[in-house]
Amino acid sequence: MMSTSILSAQQVIALYDGEVPNAKACNEKDHEFIDTSWAKPGILVVDHITKPTLTVFEPAEEKRNGTAVIICPGGGYSILAAGHEGADVAKVFNDAGVTAFVLRYRLPKDECMNHKETVPLMDAQQAMYFVRSHAQQYHIDPNKIGIMGFSAGGHLASTVGTHFDPVRKELANANLRADFMILIYPVVSFNEEIG
Repeated sequence: MMSTSILSAQQVIALYDGEVPNAKACNEKDHEFIDTSWAKPGILVVDHITKPTLTVFEPAEEKRNGTAVIICPGGGYSILAAGHEGADVAKVFNDAGVTAFVLRYRLPKDECMNHKETVPLMDAQQAMYFVRSHAQQYHIDPNKIGIMGFSAGGHLASTVGTHFDPVRKELANANLRADFMILIYPVVSFNEEIG
């Protein structure tokens, strides 16, 4: 419950103005809950994401160092572990003077989107575009914007960091390249021999 109340105090920004690209009408709604079935009880989980967002965590003014990080929680591309791999990590970055943006990216689902294989990357690239284009507003150096991810979110973060040609033609002239990557137990291959 505490993670939910902390999130409500932060600024939540819709990732896209107007219609969400590659979205199809479906019966799903964004769903946030506290999962008590894990070994560590009280895990904040989000699923059925149809409206991707960024939650902004700003450090105290006297601590700001101009660096920003976009955080991609993990969850096997079926849920997002939004607390311990999102909001909790963002607060630690704030203590170090880093502005953190927790990304709630869409999870691949045929019923709710076209080209589900590129939708998470599309959302992460849009997040990079948003943060870089709003750098001045958030007191960020546009050359110190990185991306971080856990597990499947680490896979997504590494994809953003190495495949920075835009998925959406609207971002054709944007700099979508991360200045650094932090990959925490990332999924780098679905090959079982490697995993």
